[in-house]
Amino acid sequence: MNRFSNGIPREIGGLQNLVQLSLRHNKLQGSIPDSMSNMIGLEFLGLSHNNISGIIPKSLEKLQNLKYFNVSFNKLYGEIPSGDPFKNLSSQFFIYNEALCGSSIFSVPPCPTSSKHRSNRKKLLVLFLLLAIAVVFVPMTFVLLWIRYRRGKSVPQQANLLSTFWLGLLRHSQKWNCHFAVKVFNLQLDAAFKSFDTECEVLCSLRHRNLVKVITSCSNLDFKALVLEYMPNGSLEKYLYSHYYFLDTKQRLSIMIDLACALEYLHHGCSLPVIHCDVKPSNVLLDEDMVAHLSDFGIAKLLGEDEGYLYTKTLRTLGYIAPEYGLDGLVSTKCGVYSYGVLLLETFTRRKPNEFEGDLSLKQWASYSLLGAVMDVVDSNLVTQTASRLQMELDVVGSIMKVVLDCCAENPARRTNMNDVVGMLQKINIQLLVC
Repeated sequence: MNRFSNGIPREIGGLQNLVQLSLRHNKLQGSIPDSMSNMIGLEFLGLSHNNISGIIPKSLEKLQNLKYFNVSFNKLYGEIPSGDPFKNLSSQFFIYNEALCGSSIFSVPPCPTSSKHRSNRKKLLVLFLLLAIAVVFVPMTFVLLWIRYRRGKSVPQQANLLSTFWLGLLRHSQKWNCHFAVKVFNLQLDAAFKSFDTECEVLCSLRHRNLVKVITSCSNLDFKALVLEYMPNGSLEKYLYSHYYFLDTKQRLSIMIDLACALEYLHHGCSLPVIHCDVKPSNVLLDEDMVAHLSDFGIAKLLGEDEGYLYTKTLRTLGYIAPEYGLDGLVSTKCGVYSYGVLLLETFTRRKPNEFEGDLSLKQWASYSLLGAVMDVVDSNLVTQTASRLQMELDVVGSIMKVVLDCCAENPARRTNMNDVVGMLQKINIQLLVC
């Protein structure tokens, strides 16, 4: 931290070979000079915590190497540029300014347009069109569903899904009620047969409080389904990305400890190690007490007694795949550790690993951004200027980011294991409880 004041000189644009420039926590005033667009070698630019005003020059989109651009806690206004390289930047880099606007990816309001009247007319036309569609098609849909119900037929499954979920209530007089979920497999897809067999083989032999429990299974030539324990709070994905739900730091850490315990059991607590192969937010389900349960073992792999790894061509969800899995199809428990690290990072940044373009990944973005401060990475919903215990919670998140980097090492041999992950996160949880 320095005490620089006045404005940023226009002559700074002549530093074309400069790679990193940090002017954070000063008393700089004035605007961001347009000449900075000539600093073509710039990768890191930190201008947060100053008194800089004016707009963000659109010409800065020419800085193709720029990966970090933090102007939070200033007095900027106007539109945030949305072209390269801005589309990969975090919304936290623009918080606490006067009146920034632009794309929704930056969590700012849209910029006002001059054609407001025309926009209102379009909105009215769209509204009338939607009402007309609703008047025609909603009654028709109810009629079709009623006919199918009377005939005892179910609504067709989506053709590109291996399975769909149905929820139900099993009732016995006044004595007991039992909620359950039924996972029905789409047998029009060949992969559904293998997925059903794998889930039966894996789930029916496992017992752990953080795995979804299989109540029973149904199988014949034209119908295959699993009856599963019902999870009333849905998935972690719903809580991370819906505007109607919120998880604080303690809740997120508790969920990720539950998931770590599940993976620890799969990797180290079974007679044969089990690799889930599809760890992601939609496969982490939450019960009524917000305890996490890992689900969907349709592409899971079992290692043999003397096997440390195996090869596979099974496709997984992009963004969570370990490098050796994507390049060589090599599967080991270290792949599971890598996927867990990505999900741990996603949980505390609320950024999806597949939203980045080019060679930049969620892990690379976080590693680079951590050169600035933890606040540049963490989900902005977790931190505000008026939040109590703010610095303590940021220290906790900083410790979590160290676990992320241990899990996501490029070399599998350098990654930690789930035994150690559980231990580290439990220590961090104690640190959070005493904050």
